[in-house]
Amino acid sequence: MTLKSRIEDDMKAALRAKDRTRLESIRMLRAAIQRREVDERTELDDPGVLAVIQKLIKQSQDAVAQFEAGNRQDLVDKEQLNIDILKTYLPAPLSVSELETLVQEAIAETGASSIRDMGQVMGILKAKLQGRADMASVSQKVKSLLQG
Repeated sequence: MTLKSRIEDDMKAALRAKDRTRLESIRMLRAAIQRREVDERTELDDPGVLAVIQKLIKQSQDAVAQFEAGNRQDLVDKEQLNIDILKTYLPAPLSVSELETLVQEAIAETGASSIRDMGQVMGILKAKLQGRADMASVSQKVKSLLQG
């Protein structure tokens, strides 16, 4: 089952269960997927859908930070619930040891020896880690290994 068909099924289930919050989040996700498909004139596969989900999660996290700064707990709660719903579509996150192993493999595969080779390492890792790790923390990990 593709990710898009799972999202469709979940939307129908939320509609039947009259779960407004979940339905609203899933409809927003579907709209973002359709918007990207129209913009790019293509049918998104699972990695493309994951990229859309990650972008929406990042936007919601940014909104949470702004709402917290504005002292709007009601909006913080709403955005946090949206993040939780969207995260159900992401693959299981990697453990610290699994992530460490993949970073070491990517460094060995590219023969990276300095910080200048970081782009090659990140290119390999981005494809392998799609939706399973925070790329900012992965970048920091790669940087620390290549510097030291």
